[in-house]
Formats: sequence, structure tokens, C-alpha cells
Amino acid sequence: MKKTDLNRRRFLEIAAGSFLGVSTNSVFGAAGDKSSIPPRVAPAKQLIYLYMAGGMSHIDTFDLKTGHENQGSTRPINTNVDGIRVSSHLPNLAKHADKLCVVNSLTSTAGDHEKGNYFMHTSYDQRATIRHPGLGAWNQKMNGKLNPTMPGSVFIGKESRFHGSGGFFEPEFEPLAISEPKSGLKYSRSPVREDRLQRRLNLANDLDAEFLERYHAKPIRAYGDMYADAVRLMESPDLAAFSINKEDDKTRQRYGEDPFGQGCLLARRLIESDVRTVEVSFTGWDTHTNNFTSMPLLCQTIDQAVAALLDDLQRIGKLDETVVVLTTEFGRTPIVNRNAGRDHYPQAFTSVLAGGGFKGGYVHGKTSEGGEEVVEAPLTIPDFNATIAHALGIPIEQVLFSPSKRPFTVAHKGKPEMSLFA
Repeated sequence: MKKTDLNRRRFLEIAAGSFLGVSTNSVFGAAGDKSSIPPRVAPAKQLIYLYMAGGMSHIDTFDLKTGHENQGSTRPINTNVDGIRVSSHLPNLAKHADKLCVVNSLTSTAGDHEKGNYFMHTSYDQRATIRHPGLGAWNQKMNGKLNPTMPGSVFIGKESRFHGSGGFFEPEFEPLAISEPKSGLKYSRSPVREDRLQRRLNLANDLDAEFLERYHAKPIRAYGDMYADAVRLMESPDLAAFSINKEDDKTRQRYGEDPFGQGCLLARRLIESDVRTVEVSFTGWDTHTNNFTSMPLLCQTIDQAVAALLDDLQRIGKLDETVVVLTTEFGRTPIVNRNAGRDHYPQAFTSVLAGGGFKGGYVHGKTSEGGEEVVEAPLTIPDFNATIAHALGIPIEQVLFSPSKRPFTVAHKGKPEMSLFA
């Protein structure tokens, strides 16, 4: 290996340690060893993560088992891709099948909501002693911000307890949470004039100067940086991206008036303003009872919103550089229970990818005749997350050390599934 290559690598390691605020280990291992996973030539830049909290039924959405007793009353329809069928509750997404990479062979070891949610977001088992970063935090950490004024990551939804948090990363990598998309970013306007605000900020800086000089720790500096970022956003025209009321009525109606639909519309606006990662959460998928009366309403909501989102991302030229993920913590039991519902089922379930270099009009993996088990091309949660990370240009083998000096990677022991890429 050339000396210049070693010098460049050493510089990158030092820069990562300085700028990222954590210890790093080279993705190349020992000098001269290349990564076993070559980087993508043109990785995607942004991520929209649509999370179906509660456990979306695979057999009632994208992995139908027509003719089998497990199917129940859900019926299939054809899509705009020969050979691919989806639930009749998803007529709009059926017209977008040429954009969808359907993964019907996900399998997990976590059958509890909390543990399954955490595992899906982080690739790690939940522990009381540590919080692991989610994909959004990794995306910002490794790739930086696209727009220095905007937050690197935004979470939209009411159920934020187990969303893709910043984990053990510095506070600046925690996503900005918005519970009501129609309300936008609350309390973001200064109640005083600009000149008075600046005088107050200068006074606060003077009062803090001695403390900051004495306690020059990274966490303290990080909070100061977050405060400065908030002030900068308050004074920026980019703040308008959070106001979906600037969209016309027709556009808002295309997405649906419900919080998830409006959240997807807000996600599109934030992606246009170069936010790295936006997660939109949609609860209600825990259909232990009355599965077949709940599914039409749940599916109608995502069908309208996700179809509109894909339409708009393509229209504005953002689909190829944005990874769209539609996922959940696990599936539902293929066998219908005594309450006409489906219970938790991590053994086999479905998630969908779009944009970001993934194949469109493609179905990966296969479950058994009744949807009970994966029989072809199984994909673990770490493998799934490694595939998303690889699409975003996040080095899969890059090791970062937590404050307690424990080593972690973006997708614990996961390997990207290369067959999903176009």
C-alpha cells in the first residue's frame, strides 16, 4: 500500500475521532486489508422511515396466500407489474409496484412490541445499561448534515418512546420530535424583536463564558451547539418547511387528512429542505381482535399517503437519492385466532423498500404456502438494516466506541443483501 494511502486513512481516522466525538476503528482493519463490502458508487443521501407500530400483518398486505385457509377475507389484486399481487386494500400502491422492492422473508427473534421495535430500529437487543443509536442518528453521524440550518433528523408521530433515537451519540444526534404534523414546529418564533434577542444571547454567552472555560467537556459543548442551531433555525427561511399549511388543499387531500398522511406530506417537505432522515410513525397495527375490520382502514391510510409520497418524490427528482422504508416490528400470525384477529408473529413478515437504488417491481424471498415460515432467502433484522445503511453510504464495518469504550456498528453483525439493489 502506498504511503499516501496510509496517511489519508490516518487523517480520516483522526478527523472522525475529532469531529464525530467518539473513538473509531478503521473499516479496513489492519493496514492493507480491504473492506469485504465495497462502498456504493452513488449512495442515496436521505432516508424516509415509515414505521407501522404494533405489527403489520404480512398476509393481509404484501404476502397474500390466496386459497389458503389462513388468508381469511383479504383478497388480492394485480399490480402494474406482472406476477406481483397485493391486498385489495392497497389499490394506489398497486399502481406503484414498479417502484417497490418487497421483502417477504424478514425474520426476527423479538416477539414483544418494545423489544421488537427497539431491535428493528437499532439491530441490537434492548439492554438496561445502554441506548443504541438508530439509523437516522448513524446517517447524520457518518454523513453529516446536508443543510446546516435544519436538524439532521426529525421524528413525526405520537409514539416516540422507542423511535430511532440518538442512543449513546452526542445530544445533537437526537431527532427533533413533532407530535402533530399540522401544527408544525411549535414555539419556533421569537417573542421579542431580533435586536433584543441578540442582546439577550450576548448576555447569556458572557455569563456562561467562565463556566464553559472551566468545564470544556464535549456534552456541554454539544448542548451549546444545539442551542445555537435552534436560534439559527428560528431566524432562517428554512423554518417554513415545517408548515404544511403552505401546501394547497388538493395536495393535502392527496396525502389524507389523518396524522400519518399529513406526516408523510411534512416528511416530503423536510426532504426537500435537505433533512437527512425523517421518520413517520403510524400506530394501530396490533390487531389481536377484529383484524379483518381494522385492516381496510389501516391499509387505506398508508395506501393513500405512501402513494402520494412516492409520486411527489419522483416528481421533484428526489426518489433516486432517497431511501423510503415501510416497516414494522413483526408480522401477525397466519392462523386467525378466536377473536377474528392475528397475534404477534416474528418468524416471518414483510417490509417494503423504494427509491435509493433499490430494485423496483421486485419481490425478495418467500414464505410457506400458509405464510408460517420463511422458505426462501431469509433476511434477519441486522441484514435488513445493513442493506439500508449500505444504500445510504454508511460503512457497515465501521466501528464506533460508546463512552464506556464498547464497540458498535450500524447493523450488529448484519450484511447487506446485494440482490435488492438495481
